[in-house]
Formats: sequence, C-alpha cells, structure tokens
Amino acid sequence: MAPANATVKPGDSITPENAAQVKDLVSPGVFYAVTHGMHMDIVPTERVDWPPPYREATEKYSQQVRLTNDHRSLIGYVAGQPFPLIDPNDPYVGTKVIWNNVWRPITSDDYDLRFYDCQSEYIRPGQDQSIVNDIEIGHYAGYNLFGRTEVEPLPVDPDFKQSGRMWLFALYPLLAPQESRGQGLIRYRYLDPNRGDDSWDWQPGTRRVRRLNEAMLSTATGAQSYDPDHYSGFNPKTEQYNYKFLGEKQMLASVHAQHSPEDTCPYDGGATACPEAWELRHIYIVEATPRRGANNPGALDKLTDVYLDGEVWFQPYIDTYDQKGHLWRAHIYWLAYRDRPVPDARVAIYPFKREFVVGAASIDTQANFSSMCYLPGQHTPERECWYINMGAVDKDFCTVKAMVAAAP
Repeated sequence: MAPANATVKPGDSITPENAAQVKDLVSPGVFYAVTHGMHMDIVPTERVDWPPPYREATEKYSQQVRLTNDHRSLIGYVAGQPFPLIDPNDPYVGTKVIWNNVWRPITSDDYDLRFYDCQSEYIRPGQDQSIVNDIEIGHYAGYNLFGRTEVEPLPVDPDFKQSGRMWLFALYPLLAPQESRGQGLIRYRYLDPNRGDDSWDWQPGTRRVRRLNEAMLSTATGAQSYDPDHYSGFNPKTEQYNYKFLGEKQMLASVHAQHSPEDTCPYDGGATACPEAWELRHIYIVEATPRRGANNPGALDKLTDVYLDGEVWFQPYIDTYDQKGHLWRAHIYWLAYRDRPVPDARVAIYPFKREFVVGAASIDTQANFSSMCYLPGQHTPERECWYINMGAVDKDFCTVKAMVAAAP
C-alpha cells in the first residue's frame, strides 16, 4: 500500500502534464525525464526476494564482516551481502550501503548479456525518434573471483589469492556501427584499495590494444552518454570515493518491468523506455564524492547521488553533478523480476525469480541527449540475452587475447 502522504496511487498515469505529483518521489534526473516526455504507470508495490543461495551466504558470512580501520574497505567478506542490517544512525552507514551495492544479489558469480543494442538520440518531447547512433554489442560479461554463491568454484576462485582480482569485466565486440565494428573493453578490479583498475580497449582502426587511464572510465565517449563507471549502476572503485548518507524514503522505481525487450518511449523521441510500471519502494540515498589524490585520477563529476532499492540492492537511478553543482547526467535502470529474462526463454530459465536489468538510459540533461539501451535488444538475433550465474563465461573470456580474437 502507498503511504498516507504519497501523491500517487496504483492506477495513476504520470505524464509531463501531472509530473509535479512525482517530483518528491523520484530523483531530479528522473523528474527531468518525466517533464521531457517519459510516462509512468503506477502499480502496487510487490516484494522482491533474493536468490536463495545468496540469502544463505548472507546468513552464513555476514556476521564476520566489518569495515577496515580507515572505514574504506572490507574485512572478513566471503559471499552474500556484507551488511544486511542497516542502521541510519551508524556514522559509516553510507559506506556500508555502497558496499552492499558492490556485492549485490543481482549477479554474484558470472553473467553474459548477449547481443543487445543502444540507440542515442536528442531528447525531443512530442516528436518522433531521430537516432544519432545505433549501437549493437556482442557480449557484456563479467566473472567474480569471490563472493560466489551458485557456480563452482565456491565461494572463492583460487586464482584470487595469486592475482588479487575481485572481478573481471568484458564488453566486446561492437557489431555496429560499422566504423566501430570489433571495438572492445576489458576491465579488472582489485581487492587492494590503493590499486586502481586495469583496463584495455581494442580499436579496430589501429588494430592495437590500448591501456586506459582510470580517468577515462568516468568519461563518456563518442555519440553516447554512457561511461564505464555507470555501465551497471554506480561502479567506480569503491575506495576512491567518500560517502555521505542522505537518508531513506519511499520513492518510485521500476523493478517489476512488464516489457522485455523494453518499449521505446514514443513521447520523448526515444530517450527512455515507456510507458512502464513504477512502484513505491524503500530507497537509500548516498552522496558519493571523488577522493582526490595520487591513487585517484579523479572523475569529471563533482558528486554523485546514488539511489539504492532496499530489497533489490540495485540502483533504479543515479544522478551526477558537474563541478558547478548542476545536474549533468541521469542514469535510469528498468528491472524485471521473473524466472527468465524473456517469456519464451528455453535455456536461461532459473529455479527461482531473480532481477534482470531490461533497460537502461543515460541522459545528458545539459545537452538534452540520451543513450537508451535495450537488454535484450529489440532487433538482435539472441532472444534470451541474460545468462546469470550459469557458468556462461570464465576468466579466459575476460582477457585481452579473447577480445582481440573475437574482433571481426
């Protein structure tokens, strides 16, 4: 049920004309999207349960987890959620909320998102879609070396002790547009709080592997508004930010999305997915500010407001602000809760419901520009798209050698 002071109720339809009803129930970035054409269908709030293996790991290991003496890193973490009991009066609650986001239940072992597409366009309320860039990607994949709950080796890959890597990430090959065909990105995250990420990309034009500076990971490139630090929510190296807990409240989020693939919003020039189901959720809000110093090359944003769903432990949205404190980019994520990513799946079927990200938009509010990604893609050959904790990828997949070999 909606709280007594809510300005929306199930059955309401939110449009730019009545957007004021949700101004205090969404982030400024989402409010921007609504006032620029995105429609919301308000639905009843429904419960989201964690995957049973993740819940069991939380019960087994969470009591031994604590922050380091400098309150930046974790000690004693093995698997599951590090801090299942959130106390808003804890002086370090903001940091603990963010670590819950790092080791979240949506993926704990591995994932492979196959054949998805993103469309970049200027936001044009009331006008037809005019695509600036149409991107198709072969794989968006990752492998965790510890925190594993479903696929052997459990709960820690033995390679972790030697390499110190927490997780591996791979995005390759780009299949479209033609001028970027074959491009890819590899990224490694380390447990050492003072060691930055290792990242490499492959540029088909030069046929060379390039090692990336960390500052480039918070920078959107080309005709899109996405950067690697926001490919899957708030994802820079955790220790490179300071965190301030701003509070908790009931806010709207889309965690029971009805469409997969998502529908292109016909009211904002294709900048978002709509109409879609939004419901009142318990949201934690944390302000993240980059720590400037030798071990942090620095993000371009002044600060980021991270909004985390208290059941899903994934961000329904994130707002970033420029150095003058003005809203710059809004990242919005649509999630679906089901036992398969698409209704007609034949392989990616799970014995329990889990969350899938089925749509994501990165909006540059200052340039009125959006990159909207469809997961699964609307026009791609792979229908099932998401393979989560199924052993679909291994460490070898997340290597420069594999990325180069996959380039067309």
